[in-house]
Amino acid sequence: MSGLIALLDDVAAIAKVAAASVDDVVGQAVKASSKTAGAVIDDAAVSPKYVHGFEPHRELPIVWKIAKGSFFNKIVLLLPVALLLSTFAPWAIAPLLMLGGCYLAYEGAEKIWHAVSPAHHDQAELVEEKSHKSGSLLEEQKVKGAIKTDFILSAEIMTIVLSSVPEGDSIWMKAAVLAVAGILITVAVYGAVALIVRADDFGVHLAQEGRLAATRKLGLGIVHAVPFVMDALIVIGTAAMVWVGGSIIVHGLHEIGVHVPYDFIHHAAEAAALAVGQFQGAVTWAVTALLDGILGLALGLVLIPIVSVATGLFGAKSAH
Repeated sequence: MSGLIALLDDVAAIAKVAAASVDDVVGQAVKASSKTAGAVIDDAAVSPKYVHGFEPHRELPIVWKIAKGSFFNKIVLLLPVALLLSTFAPWAIAPLLMLGGCYLAYEGAEKIWHAVSPAHHDQAELVEEKSHKSGSLLEEQKVKGAIKTDFILSAEIMTIVLSSVPEGDSIWMKAAVLAVAGILITVAVYGAVALIVRADDFGVHLAQEGRLAATRKLGLGIVHAVPFVMDALIVIGTAAMVWVGGSIIVHGLHEIGVHVPYDFIHHAAEAAALAVGQFQGAVTWAVTALLDGILGLALGLVLIPIVSVATGLFGAKSAH
């Protein structure tokens, strides 16, 4: 009997340790996730544009496809790579992130260039006409593009989470925190995206089924507002690409010892905040984001002809 009691005591002690470990993992994951707010907001702003223009019944399936790709990016691809790099090659993290920053800057700058270049408007209309003939192909291309962009943002998110885990923690603790944070962030981002893209249906339901006149008016207001919100999110998402891309480049250069861009932006933001005198935190953030975005846009515009030439050469070689 005494042996059974001792065994039960041991099981209870193990259960307490396990529960404490779970609490620790969840607590660290939530704390680390809060530090990724900027990248998470960018991810949520970028994603709806990939659903824009599709039939309503395809919106949620597309969001789900992108969300599954995001889970795969974070848990299957990035988590083990992050652990390996942090253990064996921490010096490689900054250069790899900078490559991702270049990609985001290029993507954002290319979209801005297409929007302001009349020649590209005609090309975009031609592509759109062709896309109507093959909706499934367009959907597949959009999903692939969204998952590719998500990969870069997810890499930044997972790196921020990893940097928030105490260095003394075991590799298993780091893996658990990364996994939990990745799941929480993905659910939050794509849950918000799903709500955004289906808001018009909710508005229609209120307008048609609402018992009160005020409820029906609210529904109509939501229906009328959704197209403007979607257009705004497309603009915000594009701006977020060049901003985050520039920010990654600036911080990456700072990490590898090139401090000029970081110092210039940091001092400029501080000077602007001191000149204003009020809301200094908000001003510092706004100026930093603006200058990061300008740098990202400039870099992206430089990369457009380079990528175009490289793509042309690659295509010519493939043709032969």
